[in-house]
Amino acid sequence: MISATGMAYTVEAAGEAEMSNKAFEYQHAPVALPFAAGSLTGISEKLIQSHWANNYGGAVKALNLVRSRLTQALNDPNTPPYLYNGLKREQLIRTGSVVLHELYFGNLGGDGKASADLRTRIAASFGTFDAWESEFRKVGQGLSGGSGWVVLGFNERLNLLENYWLADHASNPPDTRPILVMDMYEHAYHMDYGAAAPKYIDAFFANIRWDAVAKRI
Repeated sequence: MISATGMAYTVEAAGEAEMSNKAFEYQHAPVALPFAAGSLTGISEKLIQSHWANNYGGAVKALNLVRSRLTQALNDPNTPPYLYNGLKREQLIRTGSVVLHELYFGNLGGDGKASADLRTRIAASFGTFDAWESEFRKVGQGLSGGSGWVVLGFNERLNLLENYWLADHASNPPDTRPILVMDMYEHAYHMDYGAAAPKYIDAFFANIRWDAVAKRI
């Protein structure tokens, strides 16, 4: 398992942490994988190590740096608002990357078998579980060769469970709780599958940790 330097908590524990009251001082610590990097079926240890350390870890470092620069800029009365907003834009993008990656890794490491109860709950929104899976896969295939995320989410405002297409880290639907997250950026699969994104999607489904998904619902 990849360890977070100096940290003992995992993806699950990160979601249960107490709210910080230091918006201008907060620095995020990388969260450890909840599974051994070499334990997945069809997704190599090398890819997981690289994805966690370089893409997710890089997003954490970038987010912390942006936060530090925001603090400096805020305390400088000569900082033009348009420059400050440029940093705020980067903060939004890096925050989305960090959170979505943690949710993604948090729903991997299982056997890919959803319980009968969970299948029934998802089928209640999509007609059948297979109809949900077919659409989720289709959205992922449509993102292949580019970038983005596929998210099964519960929209609190609309009281609706549905699949969402996310073009990037900053396009989450408002007031929606992510239930299942699939990374469709090429860094999530190219090392193992090249341009064969559907094979990666098969591997993703084989490794879903459905008990984690059930807790999010």
